[in-house]
Amino acid sequence: MAAITTTLVVGATGATGKHVVLQLLQRKQHVKAVIRSKQRLFDSLDEVAPNASTEFSSSLEIQEASLLDLSDDDLMELTRQCDATVSCLGHNISIQGMFGHPRRLVTDATKRLYNAIEANQSKEAEPKKAKFILMGTVAVPNPNGEDDKRTFGERFVQFLLRYMLPPHRDNETAAAYIQGKTDNPNLEWTVVRPTELTDGSASKYEMFSKPIDSLFGGERSVTRANVAQSMVDMLLTKSLWDEWKFKMPTVYDDLN
Repeated sequence: MAAITTTLVVGATGATGKHVVLQLLQRKQHVKAVIRSKQRLFDSLDEVAPNASTEFSSSLEIQEASLLDLSDDDLMELTRQCDATVSCLGHNISIQGMFGHPRRLVTDATKRLYNAIEANQSKEAEPKKAKFILMGTVAVPNPNGEDDKRTFGERFVQFLLRYMLPPHRDNETAAAYIQGKTDNPNLEWTVVRPTELTDGSASKYEMFSKPIDSLFGGERSVTRANVAQSMVDMLLTKSLWDEWKFKMPTVYDDLN
């Protein structure tokens, strides 16, 4: 059985974030969440597993707030004593969500959380090791250039997304920021890049070091529950974390 850890989950009421929260709780872990509505999180958890919000209430700590409205001191307090932080933040699929503010939601949250964790570590005689997982998409290229070269058509679409769709640019910028953070041995990260997301229960999944299908879609997809499972497995399984830390794995449902 894995040791009991404390994980901060942001974007906890989202379609994938709720699965991360639930799966951590089901595996006897402690979870902290920053959300605008406590009831919305309870409803999201109960939608996946009836009575989950009641069953796991003692292991779930909730702060009702808008993450970017919190002060730097608030974020330091929020991340203090956390073993890991998981960001499933994303923009709402609406005109306001895609083109309104905050346009740099994912990037700004990532930077501020990362800085808060490092600020806490700087005050510790023996800095506590921490993990950071950022959820991106398979459309976000690895900034280190290790992905296979996309076709001209795919690169053109990525160019259009980058300059016409703020959420995509936000995801790319956040990934680039994290990818450049390799100087702190006590703060390790991974950027999880799921392929086309679907609803469904957790099952077997596969992880790869780079995208394995076309940007325009293929035979592969992945359930949000499996994306959550891949992140929770990495957090709680040392060998899996060691395999994927400081990398940007892609996630797919296992076809076998």
